[in-house]
Amino acid sequence: MSTEEKIVPHEIGVFERYLTVWVGLCIVFGLALGAVAPNLAKTLDAMSLNINGAPVVSVPIAICLFFMMYPIMVKIDFGEVVKAGKSIKPVSLTLIVNWLIKPFTMYVIAYVFLGLLFRQFIGEDALDLVKLPFGLDLPVGSQYGAGIVVSEGGVKMLAIPLWRSYLAGCILLGVAPCTAMVLVWGYLAKGNPGHTLVMVAINSLVMLILFGLIGGFLLGVGQLPVPWEALLLSIGVYVVLPLFSGYCSRKWIIANKGQEWFEEKFLHRLTPITIIALLLTLILLFSFKGEVILANPLTILWIAIPLFIQTLFIFAITYYAAKKIGLSYEDAAPSALIGASNHFEVAIATAVMLFGLSSGAALATVIGVLIEVPLMLALVKYCQKTKHQFS
Repeated sequence: MSTEEKIVPHEIGVFERYLTVWVGLCIVFGLALGAVAPNLAKTLDAMSLNINGAPVVSVPIAICLFFMMYPIMVKIDFGEVVKAGKSIKPVSLTLIVNWLIKPFTMYVIAYVFLGLLFRQFIGEDALDLVKLPFGLDLPVGSQYGAGIVVSEGGVKMLAIPLWRSYLAGCILLGVAPCTAMVLVWGYLAKGNPGHTLVMVAINSLVMLILFGLIGGFLLGVGQLPVPWEALLLSIGVYVVLPLFSGYCSRKWIIANKGQEWFEEKFLHRLTPITIIALLLTLILLFSFKGEVILANPLTILWIAIPLFIQTLFIFAITYYAAKKIGLSYEDAAPSALIGASNHFEVAIATAVMLFGLSSGAALATVIGVLIEVPLMLALVKYCQKTKHQFS
């Protein structure tokens, strides 16, 4: 059975179609919850696994994020990864853009806008309190990267410039390519579903190695804390664990229920679960960041602009390069859409783990969700209108 026959795509559902609306409602509900019950998110975030006295994994958030990630991983048919070698050009283009270009252009664009052009609007002296890398025990007042160790409620935190915290969130988005939603974008653009599925699988495997290496390098360049242990742990908790669970459960379900039941029944039921888990996480995050957003509501705009430009830029160079190297439209469209989209589930999870639920970095990753859905739908329409340009 071919890849195309194995994939039974569904029309974009109500959860995916109106994801931006749900995220917007989460903002409103989260802000209201933060005003009515300001200690709720803090109490939930305090339920954590500690290493050397430092909170590393928030248990409620980890549960939500697992249910965000598992439905993505269970869709991957690793048997198809082997067949990727037959399509060297589209696979090579996607890997080059995702891992050799996108992370670094994201850093440059975010730095120019957040660190230079919008810095005065964000606040020259505005600070953000983020977690100290676990295992790091420095006295209060010590300098660490661009931050200073302070005591907040008896807990040592790192006070860093707020714009740098937003930069960290953008960096994490830039090194997290390709989401489960890209399967929907590729389907709507009438691209090659086999290529899309293969690249989802390959990116998930490559991410196990390069996400931490490139992300840690760029965070270090930005003078931000580089908690390597936490980076590796976040990959283990939010990528390896759902990846392994998805692989094992996929094999068991198909062996006992069959391929058709797996695709038509099981996967279809998972979609609302992953979106609900995402929205619950966002409500907690916005309830915790309510004061910052209400004090400066333009914060969302300052972060959204570089993310918007980065998405359009990556899409444009990938789509143009695909045409130049002679790819068919069916391979060019998903290649460009994969490069433009972000694995925001991993980015959110990592930002929460590394810097905290209340950090500007976590807020920046959420804003990535807010703008991605309408922008990607617009790019899908652009692909459809320019299909005739490919032979």
